[in-house]
Amino acid sequence: MNPAPIFVGIGVSKAHLDSATRPDKPAARDRNDTAGIAALVARLRPLAPTLVVVEATGGMELPLVAALQVAGIPVAAINPRQARDFAKAVGKLAKTDRIDAGVLAEFAPITKAACRTAEDAGRRDLEGLVARRRQLVELRVMEDNRLSGASEGPARRSVEAVLRLLKEQITAIEERIAERIEGDDDWRARMELLRSVPGVGPTTAAVLIAELPELGELSRQQVAALVGVAPYARDSGPSRGRRSIWGGRATVRQVLYMAALTARRHNPWLGRFADRLEAAGKPPKVVLVACMRKLLTLLNAMAREGTPWEPGRSARTCDPP
Repeated sequence: MNPAPIFVGIGVSKAHLDSATRPDKPAARDRNDTAGIAALVARLRPLAPTLVVVEATGGMELPLVAALQVAGIPVAAINPRQARDFAKAVGKLAKTDRIDAGVLAEFAPITKAACRTAEDAGRRDLEGLVARRRQLVELRVMEDNRLSGASEGPARRSVEAVLRLLKEQITAIEERIAERIEGDDDWRARMELLRSVPGVGPTTAAVLIAELPELGELSRQQVAALVGVAPYARDSGPSRGRRSIWGGRATVRQVLYMAALTARRHNPWLGRFADRLEAAGKPPKVVLVACMRKLLTLLNAMAREGTPWEPGRSARTCDPP
């Protein structure tokens, strides 16, 4: 008789890793450091788990995920909202690190989250640089807002000094991102391919390379759902609710938003598509999300085929169902 499949849930915090193994292993706690991760991986390897599920906790899970990948253990990182919704659905309203680990272990057999594939150090570094640029830009926006309300004096000069430093740091990060992409033949080719589309700039292309490596490997429906630009139905009986997008990779969605705004003005193909939707009476937000999905569909098809942008190209005709 085949042994029962083993599923593991790991709650990740800054200090600890709480793990729960189903069906019948006791819960355990390890430190979230190099030694603790090594001990946890060594304990899991002989069990040959079918899947390990962790929450995506702002990057704190990445060392653990990388160690599991190196050990050949299937691992998926899920949105914390999914885990919390599942916990409420099964009546577990209390929340502790140990409870969270148990919930993740119960959720593992039914999750459809894709396993993380092993990534080399170069991709992790690029993803870190892209994330750091985003953090610096957010800080710059905050300081710009403070500057608008600051009167002349020491406080204003302090804000101005911080803004100058942030500008220098952002420029330096952007140069390092460009160097990393230029130094990799595949990334350089992908950058040139994506930037051939009017409206897609270096920042958008860098985020897609770093944070959406699946681009070109999925169908248009799958990539739209992965990014979070696929509208979900809200119907019940005869009632037809308003469709809305939900979940997905917010950071990728943010750059697609800006790219779609630009492409609508400078890319006649996408502009005509938006005009048709507006003429049909679609609200502005619906039009913009539809443009984001249309642009993503096109980029996905181009990445899969390895062909640059051509005026008049139809994303629908070149992407399989």
